[in-house]
Amino acid sequence: MLSLHNLSPKSGSKKTKKRLGRGIGSTLGKTSGRGMKGQKSRSGASGFQRLGMRKLMLATPKLRGFNSPYNKPATVNVGDLAAVFLKGELVSPDTLKAKNLIATKKNGVKILSDGEVTVSLKVSGCKVSKAASEKITAAGGTINA
Repeated sequence: MLSLHNLSPKSGSKKTKKRLGRGIGSTLGKTSGRGMKGQKSRSGASGFQRLGMRKLMLATPKLRGFNSPYNKPATVNVGDLAAVFLKGELVSPDTLKAKNLIATKKNGVKILSDGEVTVSLKVSGCKVSKAASEKITAAGGTINA
């Protein structure tokens, strides 16, 4: 039964403090784990000193490469459309979202040319790559941008 006399703190939550300066055998004697001389060995010294702006600039990570300021549209391949849509069906951002082919329609949709399409589709409200538009029109589909 749980009572006040048998309560104890969770193991690992209480830690005994370091007993500094208690002789050479304690491994924390003499200099008490602070090394030899210098600013950090004295009392009141903090661990990190900012040594001017140049040092700070060199320490900060730099952005590498090119980051476009424009949002990337969600991409769908023609092969995925052929597997999900039936003949003559409308392909729009709303129908693509409803069939879980895209996560979000916020940044628009672009249809790419990977795969084959055999059914005629009506594409509306989507950007279409040149090769994908050729495949869709060859299968008898139409594109309204």
